[in-house]
Amino acid sequence: MRSWLNFPVAGQNCAATLDDAAGHHGLLLISGGNEVRAGAHRSQSWLAAEVAARGHPVWRYDRRGVGDSEGENGGFLTSAADITAAAAAFRAACPRLQRITAFGNCDAAAALMLFHAAAGIDGLLLANPWVIEDAAEGDGEPALPPAAAIRARYWAKLRRPDEWLRLLRGGVDLGKLWRGISAARGGSAAPQNLDSLSARMAAAMQSSDIPATLLLARGDRTAQIFIEQWQSPFWQPLHARIPTHYVASASHGFADDAARDWLLDQILTALSAD
Repeated sequence: MRSWLNFPVAGQNCAATLDDAAGHHGLLLISGGNEVRAGAHRSQSWLAAEVAARGHPVWRYDRRGVGDSEGENGGFLTSAADITAAAAAFRAACPRLQRITAFGNCDAAAALMLFHAAAGIDGLLLANPWVIEDAAEGDGEPALPPAAAIRARYWAKLRRPDEWLRLLRGGVDLGKLWRGISAARGGSAAPQNLDSLSARMAAAMQSSDIPATLLLARGDRTAQIFIEQWQSPFWQPLHARIPTHYVASASHGFADDAARDWLLDQILTALSAD
């Protein structure tokens, strides 16, 4: 049964949707970016219905300033109170719950890594986590992705005949191409700054013993950037504790049929492990 509710977050009224079911292990869906709780192309609405049909209640919501919720949208780095309040509201609406597993994609995964400890969450499913700084230090320009992600992008282009034709016909900015090739020749861009977003996420996960699983789309640029960060000294202590599962998809939101079904299977497996 699907119902629409509201819950308070720091004096603001936030909107939520509950897909109820009889199970004791619930799924808390955290939206990434500025997406509403239905998700891109109603992907989270579909996911919630499928999970609930298998017996697990699902709670999804609009954080402050997004969709049907009041307040100002401060971005994912200001969403700690929203996550904590959403988990509490989920438990209040479904008092039979014994466990809550939270799922987040992109910056929602980053937010869960940073803020899960205070929310009373029992498990984390972290998809394609966002570890990119908003701007390069001091210049206000977007930071370049790591060399590994650039190489993967160019390798994909080299396998396409239409890209070769575009190059021969003068449709490629040669200056931009050279900058990309130069960046692709670089080594790891793993952060060395303890204040970087990636380092803060790793530190938050190291200070927690909550079970977590990484879900990564191999062809997704955001996932590729995270995979390179995952090899840095900040993240290496977590390798033995956090399993990593991959799907052969370039879809950041698991939109193709195979990736969507894979994601559903991963979530149902986690919810079945009590």
